[in-house]
Amino acid sequence: MAAVTEEQQNSPMRKSSDQLKEKVSHRNGGVPGDLGEQEDYGLSGVMEKEQSDILKSSRNVCELLEKIREETEALEKQVVNVCSSGPPKVAAALSAAVEVRCSLDELLQREQRISNRLQQHLQGTKQWMEDLGQTCNHVDFIERSMKYLKCLHHIEELSAAVQQSLMINSVWDAIKGVENMAALDCGLNQSQCSHLCDFLWKTLCFWHNIIKDRLTSDFEKVLAQLQWPIITPNQSVTTPANYQELSSQLEGLLLQLLALQTSDDLISQRVSASTQGAPPGSSSTLSPAAPSLCLPIQIMLQPLSKRFRYHFYGNRQTNSIHKPEWYLTQVLKWMENSATFMEEKIQPVFDRSGQTVSAKVVLCQGLVCLVQEKVASDASRMLYDDGLFCHLVEEVLQFEKDLRSHHSYPAMLPALLHILLDDAFLQKWLAVERKMAVEKMDAMLSAEGAWTSQYKDISDMDELKAPECAETFMTLLQVITERYRALPSPAAQLRFFGLQKELVDDFRIRLTQVMKEESRCPLGVRYCAILNAVNYISTILRDWGDNVFFLQLQQAAVSLGQQEVLGSLEMTEVGRLASLEGSLFDGLLSLLDRLKGDMLGRMLHFLMRDTAEKAQPYCQERWLSIPPPQDQSAMSLSSSACPMMLCVRDRLLNLHQVLSVSLFQLAWQGLAEKLDNFIYQEVILSNHFSDGGAAQLQFDMTRNLFPLFGHYCRRPENFFKHVKEACIILCLKVGSAILLKDLLKRSEQEATDFEDPSPESALNELGVFCLAPCDVLILLNLKALLPGI
Repeated sequence: MAAVTEEQQNSPMRKSSDQLKEKVSHRNGGVPGDLGEQEDYGLSGVMEKEQSDILKSSRNVCELLEKIREETEALEKQVVNVCSSGPPKVAAALSAAVEVRCSLDELLQREQRISNRLQQHLQGTKQWMEDLGQTCNHVDFIERSMKYLKCLHHIEELSAAVQQSLMINSVWDAIKGVENMAALDCGLNQSQCSHLCDFLWKTLCFWHNIIKDRLTSDFEKVLAQLQWPIITPNQSVTTPANYQELSSQLEGLLLQLLALQTSDDLISQRVSASTQGAPPGSSSTLSPAAPSLCLPIQIMLQPLSKRFRYHFYGNRQTNSIHKPEWYLTQVLKWMENSATFMEEKIQPVFDRSGQTVSAKVVLCQGLVCLVQEKVASDASRMLYDDGLFCHLVEEVLQFEKDLRSHHSYPAMLPALLHILLDDAFLQKWLAVERKMAVEKMDAMLSAEGAWTSQYKDISDMDELKAPECAETFMTLLQVITERYRALPSPAAQLRFFGLQKELVDDFRIRLTQVMKEESRCPLGVRYCAILNAVNYISTILRDWGDNVFFLQLQQAAVSLGQQEVLGSLEMTEVGRLASLEGSLFDGLLSLLDRLKGDMLGRMLHFLMRDTAEKAQPYCQERWLSIPPPQDQSAMSLSSSACPMMLCVRDRLLNLHQVLSVSLFQLAWQGLAEKLDNFIYQEVILSNHFSDGGAAQLQFDMTRNLFPLFGHYCRRPENFFKHVKEACIILCLKVGSAILLKDLLKRSEQEATDFEDPSPESALNELGVFCLAPCDVLILLNLKALLPGI
């Protein structure tokens, strides 16, 4: 029906009908609806629209009725044609749908018949499939049994071949047979034949141990004749008569033991895997994992291991928990005494066999394993004794240093420090460091000479004038750095660095407390010593910030995201650390610089207050009554300025003696700045000057005050710019002063001629660069005998 409806909508009659509907709708002023409704609505609309015309003229009624009748007949014809053309197409569509439905039913019936036949066929072949499956399983079982028997027969053949080789003393063939067994064991690693694997494993271990015991016995006899082990450095080593024969036997046994290494490693790995489930507290859990040592070195280590356990375990006097240096030193001596033997007798055979390892290093590695087990055992017993634990850490660090530097022990191989990285040991180490550092800080601050410099009598070494407590504290931090520098873990190093930051902040707080007690006398020796201490610590920390070790720690802190070290830094600050623009000490340096600035400010305030008191007579000098220079025989310093000058001189000398070079430079420059402002405000701007007064002021400043600071710089007048330029203005001759005043006033009134120089250029020609034109006008008004303009 949808198809018919679409066709009707697209037919010409439908289009004309639609046009008619639109026309009638247009006449009626509405939207077309159904066809019948459109016709009625169109008639009523036409009647309503043309009613007024009918009322005007009755002659149009007949024409209007005729026109309506014709339109109605046309519409009826279109409706009849549409109704008569629709049903045949609908019938054709329904017929096609019926045919499709019949075809579908036929296909469904055919599918059902085929499905039934398939089920019948499967039922008939089910028994055949079961019989065939049983036959295949039986064949598979027989095949696996044959393979099992062949493998078992192969193992027996290998075992018989090894036995035959040992009976005829063909050790190389026996070793080859054992290697084949080891390869077969690796191939059966994933097999579920547990009995077969167990039989192979036991056979392999049996023949391996027999060959190993025989070679070990022969190897030990040869080593004994070559006087191994070498215990003491002065041990007399005599060359035996059959040295060449022994060397040949040694080389042959070494090569055979190295060839047996494959099966020995396999057995060692299997044994270590079976002991991983050892109960906590056993020796296997306390000692680090034993490295893979080659078989000859294991045999050579046995007599040394027996001696080590005999002397440093049990109830022997040499086994003292208070003396870890005994066994650590003994092991280092064994390494040193054995080095020549390993390099001359063992290493050449290793090289000829294609071994890429150093015989001396492997022996050291085995000896280190003995020490590792002992250190781990002793350290767990020292956790509750700070003195013993601290002594053990010191000895372990020294052992590590000697091992790496004197015996060329590779950095990639662990020694003893990784034992101290255990969380319990590391926490104890940090706690001991913190406790001892705090105790030392208390002692150094309360010492008699805490605030005096130990280099005070040596001028070349006393530039920083650091008090003894500050130097001792920084030495303490340096010692802590040297202790944890060798740790193989950056995370552990950063924990010690965090401890150092805490100690620096604690020491800063202590200095602040002492400073507050001495703040009543900021020029005292102890107050200046505290200031020197703060400056010394900040200087050393800035140097450390550029040190390679601390830069590496900085990178590690950023990469690991250590919040204990980084603190609550913003992303931009962390980015500056990553790009090495800042340092890890920036936070501490800002606090120290703030403390240094506060102390310097307090000192300068006290110094300036003392100077201002001495300068009061000078401020009240009668500058207008001083005669001109030509009326005086010789100019001399004003008597009222003597107390001020003496005060400045004495204070500068005192500060130069007690402050460091950098601090004294800041102090005298700050004093010069404050003194410049004071004289300019209280002396110059508060008085009027005659020519003699201006000349006297200039003489006092340039010949007396400025030279006091000339001992510390080349041009001290540059630090008294206001006073120097004010003296220039006040000492101008009358004509020059009148012209300058006229120029400055006209420039203020913006009536300066185009050809007149600017006020700034005129002042610059006089040497005035700091004072503004308005300040110069004020100074000119202070000049007496200058007519007003």
